[in-house]
Amino acid sequence: MAKQRKEEGSANVLSMFEQSQIQEFKEAFTIMDQNRDGFIDKADLRDTFAALGRMNVKMEELEAMIKEAPGAINFTAFLTMFGEKLKGTDPEEIILNAFRVFDREGKGYIKADYMKEVLMTQADRFTEEEVKQTFSAFPPDPSGYLDYKNLVYVITHGEEND
Repeated sequence: MAKQRKEEGSANVLSMFEQSQIQEFKEAFTIMDQNRDGFIDKADLRDTFAALGRMNVKMEELEAMIKEAPGAINFTAFLTMFGEKLKGTDPEEIILNAFRVFDREGKGYIKADYMKEVLMTQADRFTEEEVKQTFSAFPPDPSGYLDYKNLVYVITHGEEND
């Protein structure tokens, strides 16, 4: 009976995603499972952060991340956690409307310097490092503007590989 429930749970998790998404999550899981034991633990998270250039991750941060899971983080648990996080993801139009608040002229882009100021002074304020990380993932164009329509598309659909 317990095995049947487990298999039903796995099927439910798999049905939440398209096959291409499952493959992307599998690749991410494999990258994060640094010691290749089939589970993500604190050491794997620490090594993953180090590979991304963040060497000073506190043990408390790693423990908090691990505690988000109800148990050991195997691939099924990993998928389940992403599914739960993505359930609350806003539809594309809602995210676009949020950016449009900052696009007073309705052109589809925002001056990067203005966005940086907003990010660092309003609500959940970003640090200088967080702004740098954001802009490195979504860099402004040569004239200093952020194409937020493209950014929203990537957030809601993922980036297409050519």
